[in-house]
Amino acid sequence: MCSRGSNKKYKYKNKFHPAMDGIVSDVAVGVKAFLELSTEEAAVTMVNYYTAVIPQVRNVPVFIQFSNHKELKTDSALNQRAQAVLQAVSAVQEGGSPNSDTTALDSVLAQAPSPVLRIIIDNMFYPVTLDVLQQIFSKFGTVMKIITFTKNNQFQALLQFSEPVNAQQARLSLDGQNIYNSCCTLRIDFSKLVNLNVKYNNDKSRDYTRPELPAGDGQPAVDPAMAAALNKDSSSLLGTPSGMIAPYSSGGGFPSSLSLSQGGGAISPLTAAAAAAAAAGRVALSGHSGCSGVLLVSNLNEEMVTPQSLFTLFGVYGDAQRVKILYNKKDSALIQMSDGNQAQLAMSHLNGQKMYGKIIRVTLSKHQTVQLPREGLDDQGLTKDFTNSPLHRFKKPGSKNFQNIFPPSATLHLSNVPFGLDRDDVTEEDLRLLFSNAGGTVKAFKFFQDHKMALLQMSTVEEAIQALMDLHNYDMGRNHHLKVSFSKSTI
Repeated sequence: MCSRGSNKKYKYKNKFHPAMDGIVSDVAVGVKAFLELSTEEAAVTMVNYYTAVIPQVRNVPVFIQFSNHKELKTDSALNQRAQAVLQAVSAVQEGGSPNSDTTALDSVLAQAPSPVLRIIIDNMFYPVTLDVLQQIFSKFGTVMKIITFTKNNQFQALLQFSEPVNAQQARLSLDGQNIYNSCCTLRIDFSKLVNLNVKYNNDKSRDYTRPELPAGDGQPAVDPAMAAALNKDSSSLLGTPSGMIAPYSSGGGFPSSLSLSQGGGAISPLTAAAAAAAAAGRVALSGHSGCSGVLLVSNLNEEMVTPQSLFTLFGVYGDAQRVKILYNKKDSALIQMSDGNQAQLAMSHLNGQKMYGKIIRVTLSKHQTVQLPREGLDDQGLTKDFTNSPLHRFKKPGSKNFQNIFPPSATLHLSNVPFGLDRDDVTEEDLRLLFSNAGGTVKAFKFFQDHKMALLQMSTVEEAIQALMDLHNYDMGRNHHLKVSFSKSTI
């Protein structure tokens, strides 16, 4: 990397990572990347910061140093052409006439191979529903069908427009944008499919041209009134009052997060999650979230489950405050999260997962809070208050844990591994043995370069869930407690 007026060596290895301070002027990205900041002071600040804190991009460490280049040279003609296309697309979206290079626009739009887009949601801190996707993409044309699914531990969707040109416009404008502030990033490309075959209208798939389709076995049915509204005017589903998602609008600047509120800025995370939950038809919006934050978890293995294990597992998706295993029905438990948004997130990721050999069911509870037992009453340790627990992952505002929330997977991310101390460091053999003894088989292991973090792959997702419950915050000695979370990577 270089800063103007500096001949210091400064560059990125692996991939581009945004600067903490300063304005990025030009970027040339590859396996190695050069990045130019506006001032030398900003470059020095950034190098000093990331020398102590090694950044990661998709679980790959990024190393930063000064470069001999004083200034970056880029292909300005290519940049101007890309900007002309984006400005022309913006003008078309707003109903006007392109005031820039229409030839560039026509040539790009003509290259659209399919009306079907493949959408990957990175960093999905809040649930993204069919209706949220329909609301955003319908601003570029008629959305006919959507199918959502999880692949490689990532939420994905196939979305079909009525015309390929609409798909190209949406891809050009939305690829790389955030649905909500600093999260739920859209990665968009064309699908090889040219038509989607949707059999059911439910919370996983929908054909907007056929509202009469059945919901399918075990799926919540789409209300007939909602189906009619979907077929006629989808904007009525989300609307704009009380912080709900408003139509996507784009100015010439193409902001880093979608402008989804009437106020002109990106909607707040609280309102965003509430809107997403309401769009899924799970809760009603009244100001913010209509959800109390209490979950009912059923079909538990009553011989194995404890309040601590539930606290640890559900704590991956929010700060669990209280846990109560029901006295007269010990295969069920109530879990009170910090708010309704965290409850929605935990429910969306953990419902249907296998825990201690049984597939658990997670739903919203009618209870507003989890009551503690009366003083002096022995409830056999079935109720625990974790309000003041030091193990909450999300209590600190701006915590990096907000950026690393993924569905349960067989691959676990380990951090706070003792390394570089005076005594013997923890080895791969030590960690393999530790996780094997927790139950299950370790299939693969990989240390990060600093040896303070690692990826460890169990044989199944169930084994990984059990290992996380058993070993998160495990005392490794030397004042190090192991941190365990789910990873979206594979080894």
